[in-house]
Amino acid sequence: MKAVQLFRRILKQGDIHIEMVVWALPKVTSDRPHGLKYRLYCGHLGKCVVRYDNETGKGDHRHYGEKEDAYLFVSLPELIEDFKNDCARLAGWRWEE
Repeated sequence: MKAVQLFRRILKQGDIHIEMVVWALPKVTSDRPHGLKYRLYCGHLGKCVVRYDNETGKGDHRHYGEKEDAYLFVSLPELIEDFKNDCARLAGWRWEE
């Protein structure tokens, strides 16, 4: 069984670009105990402002420009909310409800 894409959103406001992709994995792993693979990206003029991801071997983490920090994954809704808040705070993104 392969990973199943749960959702993918590509958004743009002026020079800011957001891409959010989340997959459900066929089984949990030590790097992804929640059973999800994700990439949430916000860039300005082609440069990363903030990115949340969990690539193999690194587990859950986020990037602020060139800086990388561990991220404590609690739930998918909280992950999305944290990402949205960072996009608004760091890139000036205006989320529409």
